[in-house]
Amino acid sequence: MAKSKALVLFSGGQDSTVCLAWALARYEEVETVGFDYGQAHAVELECRTTLRERLAALFPDWAAKLGTDHMLSLAELGRISETALTRDAEIEMGENGLPTTFVPGRNLLFFTYAAALGYRRGATVLVGGMCETDYSGYPDCRADTLKALEQAISLGMDKSFSLETPLMRIDKVATWKLAEDLGGKALVNLIIEESHSCYRGDRSRRHDWGYGCGTCPACELRAKGYNAYVSGEA
Repeated sequence: MAKSKALVLFSGGQDSTVCLAWALARYEEVETVGFDYGQAHAVELECRTTLRERLAALFPDWAAKLGTDHMLSLAELGRISETALTRDAEIEMGENGLPTTFVPGRNLLFFTYAAALGYRRGATVLVGGMCETDYSGYPDCRADTLKALEQAISLGMDKSFSLETPLMRIDKVATWKLAEDLGGKALVNLIIEESHSCYRGDRSRRHDWGYGCGTCPACELRAKGYNAYVSGEA
C-alpha cells in the first residue's frame, strides 16, 4: 500500500463518496475537503458529516485512516457564476453547447485550493470524482484538462502533486459496482441513504437509488446507472 497522504474533494455526492472509499482502501492517511460556492443544492454539504461518520462506523479499518475534514468558502465563484447551480434558472442547454449547470472554472479552482491546502497538510495526492464517460460535457472534467492542471500545480507549488480521478473512464453503472467492490452492499446502501447528487437539492422524495427530484440530469444519470447495476449490467 502506498504511504502517501491523500486529500479527497468530498462534496457529499455519490461520486465523491465512492472516491473517498477508493482512497481509504489505498492510502494510509486520508483527509477530505468540501467547497461552499453558493450552490443551490447545498444540502449535499450537510450530508458530508453523516457520510464520514457512517463510513467510520461501518468500516473500522477505514476509520483509522480517516483524518481531518476541511470546508473552504468560494463564495465569489457563486457570485460571478450565472448558472443553474448558483441561480434560480432553468436547467437546459446553453448557446455555447454546454448545459446551464456548468460553473466555469469550478474544478480548476477546487483542485488549486485543494493543492494549497494539501501543501500545508502534507497531502500530495488529490482525489476527485470527475468523469468524462457519463458526464454533461463539462470541459473541466476532461482527463486532458486535469492532466494539464496537475502539471501546472506541480510547477507552481514546486512540489510533485498527483491528481487522481478513479471514475474518469467508467460510467455510472460501473461506479455503483465499484462501490460494491470497495465496501459491499453496506457502502452501496450508505450511498443510497445518505449521499446527495440532485441539482435541485430535493431530499423529500426517496427512490430506489436515493433521494432527489428524479428529473434533473444528475438524478436521471444516477437512476439510469443504478437500474442497470441492479439488473446485472455492470
